[in-house]
Order: sequence, then structure tokens, then C-alpha cells
Amino acid sequence: MTKIVFMGTPQFSVPILEALVENDFNVVAVVTQPDRPVGRKRVLTPTPVKQAAERLGLPVLQPEKISGSEEMDTILEMKPDLIVTAAFGQFLPTKLLEAPTHGSINVHASLLPKYRGGAPIHHALINGEKETGVTIMYMVKKMDAGPIISQRALPITTEDDTGILFDKLSLLGRDLLIDTLPDLLAGKLTPVPQDEAQATYSPNITREEEQIDWSLSAQQIDWKVRGMRPFPGAYTLLDGKRLKIWGVSIASHQTKEAPGTIIEKTKEELAVACGQGSVVTIDMLQPSGKGKMPVRDFLAGAGSHLKEGQKLGE
Repeated sequence: MTKIVFMGTPQFSVPILEALVENDFNVVAVVTQPDRPVGRKRVLTPTPVKQAAERLGLPVLQPEKISGSEEMDTILEMKPDLIVTAAFGQFLPTKLLEAPTHGSINVHASLLPKYRGGAPIHHALINGEKETGVTIMYMVKKMDAGPIISQRALPITTEDDTGILFDKLSLLGRDLLIDTLPDLLAGKLTPVPQDEAQATYSPNITREEEQIDWSLSAQQIDWKVRGMRPFPGAYTLLDGKRLKIWGVSIASHQTKEAPGTIIEKTKEELAVACGQGSVVTIDMLQPSGKGKMPVRDFLAGAGSHLKEGQKLGE
């Protein structure tokens, strides 16, 4: 049987690993990131992929850095026929990429060559894309730049956020991989080189990028909030403290007030001026040190002091 080494780390990767096992592919080892401290109590926690692998009875390797590691030597000794990665989180050295008979492939959550890098789902939403998808490609030393084996697209709806799309694209990637593998292993597929002129990048979100720029249009702010939900979360400043914004609605009316200005406050509603005269109403938020709450609960408590004309972001 074809010997497969699977590499992945977050929940996104779990359905893909499970599908390989359920479809009787011979997964000889699972490689994932080391256990990390999680939460305020810093509890050492295995990755979702490690938990799944142990449940499936598969051997697990956890190199801190795979290049030059004992774990890499172990993989090479296994003489795998194929390496499959899905959000593993480390670069693979050329020696490892080229070792398997059928090469090394990656399940990537974008329609390459758009959105290479670590945060393709976030950036697709933040940029207002109408569709996204998954790409299976051969891995090369350059990030997400290898020849494309197969792709499948998915529309982005107004209800989607990063968490929802993670789940959708994980399942899409699972199905595409299972559909692709038989022909790939039989040598029936011709990979297509990526058009470098069309390449765009989606690096991991920085702390600075989490802050809402109220000079953006209401539509762009909605994209940003959904692109940052459920992690890491978009925020603005209120009285110098972070106020996370978890949900907004685009208002139909316009305003002449400066972006970031509170233009309407009632017991149920908080409307804020955005760029180009547009307006959003805040639906769900989270004051510093507190839990998420509907805006009406905030206005009845910690936000009761807010006044029309006051500015957010300062």
C-alpha cells in the first residue's frame, strides 16, 4: 500500500486526516507541532491533529523544528510514497520534500496563486472576495508556489466569517483530496504551474491590523470584523481601552459626521460614522476585561456613559 505521512496542526487539518484513514489510505505517521501552553492557566495542550491521530491509533511525531531533526530522520527511514500537509505550520526542507516517490503535496485554503501564506481565509474576507476555495499543489521550497494539481471554489456569503469558512474549507479540502488522490497516485494528473504575475500574499495577522480604521467604508468594516472573527478579533479604542467589535450591520442611511463618531445612541442601538458618509450599527462587542455581549447589554451597563458626538478609536 502507498505509505503516506500526514502533517497538520489545527482543527482545519483534522477532517482531512480522518478522511485518509476512513478511505483506507495507509497513513504510517502523523507529524504535528509540539504541545503548547493554552489559556490563562497555561495548560500544556496537544494540537487537534495529535488528539485525532491518537484517537485513530496513529504514531505521532512532534518536532520543534523539522529541519535536521531526529523526527525528520525517522520519516526518511519510513521511505514514504507521499507526504500530505494541511496547515502544518513549518517549512519542509528540500531533502524531505523530494523524498517521497509521489512527491509532497499541500491542501491550501485559497485559490492559488491568490493568497499564499499563513492567513488566506482572513485576508479573503477582509478584502471582500466573492469566492474562495482550496488548492492541492505540489510543495516546493518557495511558500505555496508549487504546481497546482487540483482546485475547487466556494462562494463567500454575507454570513461567513473566518471560523465558518475554516470549517467549510476544511471539508472542501477533505473531499477534494480524496477525489484527487487516486488519479495522482496513478500518474494521471498533469500539474499546472502557477502564474507568478497573479500571486498575492496573506501573511499572518499582526496586532496592528486588528484595529478598526473608521475611515474605511461600512462595507469594508463589516468585512474586517467578519475576517477577524472568531480570532483574533477586531477592536477599536474607547476611553483609551480596547473594545472588541464582534458584529456590525451596515446601515441604509448616510451621515456627514467624521468617521468614528457615535451618531446615534438609544437603549438598543449604537450607530457609528464610517468613511464615505456610511454608517454601521454595532451588534456584538466585548469591553476590556469582560465577556462578549449584545450592544443593548453594553449600553445598559459599561457603555451607559456614551454620548452622541463621542468618537471611537481614541
